[in-house]
Amino acid sequence: MIHEIRYKPQFAAIFVTLNPGDRITAEAGAMVSMDTNLSMKTELSGGFFPALWRKFFGGESLFVNVFKNETNQPLNLVLSQSVIGDIEGFDLTGKTICLQPGAYIAHTPGAKMSVKWAGFASWFAGEGLFKLQFTGGGIVFFGAYGGLTKKNIQGSFIVDNSHLVAYSLGIKMSIALSGSLIGSLTSGEGFVNKLSGQGIIYLQSRSVSGLVGFLRPKVR
Repeated sequence: MIHEIRYKPQFAAIFVTLNPGDRITAEAGAMVSMDTNLSMKTELSGGFFPALWRKFFGGESLFVNVFKNETNQPLNLVLSQSVIGDIEGFDLTGKTICLQPGAYIAHTPGAKMSVKWAGFASWFAGEGLFKLQFTGGGIVFFGAYGGLTKKNIQGSFIVDNSHLVAYSLGIKMSIALSGSLIGSLTSGEGFVNKLSGQGIIYLQSRSVSGLVGFLRPKVR
């Protein structure tokens, strides 16, 4: 399989070339276009109960689409996400990464997906009670609203709520005031997400909840 992420960072899309026998699994609705002879099969992600768990606790669709090249020539597929923003492909070889609800787009064979408890601190930070965790091998593709920034952290780091997209397994999160009590209330920042540990994080430059909050008073 060959892949290229084009139109970064605002309108990113994944252009995939599947060689004979290759396959890729994608979130329902992620397909933009594909060659006519490419096979597409819709199935529950990992079975009925794992799919329900993923749907209601992982923030993803109940179904996934499996695209497979059953011909003897290369075929093309384009995948994307529903929001305007960047996309990243993460090589899982020897690594584990956790995705926030809604970030997942697709994965290649070898990637193992599970839903894990993220903690009440994650929920309070607007990141959800559960997270998607990917292990094994292969590549997992995830997206963001706005641009994506990859950062290595050692120790502690502050992130505004709902800007965290993905993080490695060694990262822990907690909730803290952005400053003093009065300063936190008057600055508009309030509570922030305090990350600690050692590993990598991916941040999105925009917040969907921030956009909703901006539009809500204008559409009443």
